[in-house]
Amino acid sequence: MIIIRPIQQSDYDSLHRIAVESGHGFTSLPVNEELLQQRINKAETSFNKQVTQPGDEGYLFVMEDTETGKVVGTSGIEAAVGLDDAFYHYHLGKVVHNSRELNIYNTVETLSLCNDYTGTTEICTLFLSESHRKNNNGRFLSRIRFLFIAEHLERFAQTVIAEMRGVSDENGRSPFWNWLEEHFFSMDFPTADYLTGIGKKVFIAELMPKYPIYVNLLSQDAQQVINKVHEKTVPALRLLEAEGFCRRGYVDIFDAGPTVEAQTHAIKSIKESQKCQVLIGDVTSSENYIVCNTEVAGFRAIQTSLLLRETANQAVLSREAADALNVNDGDWIRLIRN
Repeated sequence: MIIIRPIQQSDYDSLHRIAVESGHGFTSLPVNEELLQQRINKAETSFNKQVTQPGDEGYLFVMEDTETGKVVGTSGIEAAVGLDDAFYHYHLGKVVHNSRELNIYNTVETLSLCNDYTGTTEICTLFLSESHRKNNNGRFLSRIRFLFIAEHLERFAQTVIAEMRGVSDENGRSPFWNWLEEHFFSMDFPTADYLTGIGKKVFIAELMPKYPIYVNLLSQDAQQVINKVHEKTVPALRLLEAEGFCRRGYVDIFDAGPTVEAQTHAIKSIKESQKCQVLIGDVTSSENYIVCNTEVAGFRAIQTSLLLRETANQAVLSREAADALNVNDGDWIRLIRN
């Protein structure tokens, strides 16, 4: 069976393997032993912490194949970004150059450095090993974060964002960063991306241009990738768009990939999820659901068939499914149709 649960110390080797597999542009999982260990420690602290409002908590989940005991994927949530370290974006804007006397009117796109998303909740660190990219596992790994948020709303902000990986080649070279590197920096994209991933962001404030950048002054290659996603990120973007996420002109400062956002209460999987009481019995239904228990540190989630008795607000689970979720008759679960 495939389950999703909070990460734990024994998952370090698996997390390191996933960090290596994920490749360039996956800033939230740098291949760095100290940082990966810190990520696990932070997650364990966050899952065990009493919370009344979002703070510096970071929740990291793993997907485990219980038949092999192998961890095959991760997904995460940062409760409130930018509270300790500055959280940078470029915002796409417009400047108008107008001369009535000469009858000239030009509109020029600009990129302005900002911290507008400070304090928002970020969903992040979504990665699934190729061996398990089937049976809706990717969709499950993405959507389960919203069920966790729905069940524990006090832990998260009113706006949720996701930074989508921008365009780069197989060697990690980003056309957008190439232009910035030539004019403002003396380091390649993988190095800058890695430094950000390990928390060394001071160089951004020190070296980034302080004034808006005119987009038409960038190289053609750089202009063409602004607000575009990496080909491997297209499925993740489509999933989020189906949840109600949209672009508002914010892009990553390194690869110019888009950041998408949604109001927490309006996210489809949050809005449409429902809580039911458990009845353990025979399940004859073929309807498939994503289901989680209502715990924090003891969180468990699965995909399973169940029989929904909507009028009674009950869900009939098989014994196997109930055991995987660590629930008994009368306990509460949260679910959404898959």
